Amino acid sequence: MEAKKTFFNLPEEKQKRVLETALEEFSEKGYEGASINLIVSKLGIAKGSIYQYFTDKKSLFLFIFDYAVELIRKTLKQVKHETKEEPTFERIRRSLLAGVDFIERHPFIYRGYLKMMFEREAPFRQELLQRIRLFSSEYLTSLLLEGREKGEIRKDMNLETMVFLLDAVMDRFLQAYATPYLDSGLNLHRMKRSEIERHVDEIVKLISKGIGR
Repeated sequence: MEAKKTFFNLPEEKQKRVLETALEEFSEKGYEGASINLIVSKLGIAKGSIYQYFTDKKSLFLFIFDYAVELIRKTLKQVKHETKEEPTFERIRRSLLAGVDFIERHPFIYRGYLKMMFEREAPFRQELLQRIRLFSSEYLTSLLLEGREKGEIRKDMNLETMVFLLDAVMDRFLQAYATPYLDSGLNLHRMKRSEIERHVDEIVKLISKGIGR
């Protein structure tokens, strides 16, 4: 979803402030509960100004979604590039830790993702969630295919099944890290970095025993 030309005419810092403020509102209250009035109040601009940048609330929400996905895409692209010479399971480990770091840097983006999972009223909810899962699947598929070429991943297992397993485990771990009531007693949100890395190492080790050669 595109913003209006007037939005792109704003200085980059102001664009970012508009997006971050709206992102915080949507992530805390969901699509239905989010208030344009509160967004413009925090920005210190007239309500009419926001409609010079976006057609309506829905177009703002969808633009923010694209903004968030692009940040995630850049993060994983960087991890993939930096680890291209590493063993497959180290790449998986680094990818999962990159997810932890991303939540620390962009807490409202991940909180918004969780809101979308449980809020049926969000516009195009099914399509947006499918897009996230497809992106994750494509990323993990590429890692596993390269791992197979290196002889590090089993060839007797269905690739789609392995990708589903990895996606489910990694997504669940990040949910547990970001949301205390979803962590099944691990208390990840209270752990030091070294303890989190130890859990990640254990998870990757278990995965490698299942799909590694």
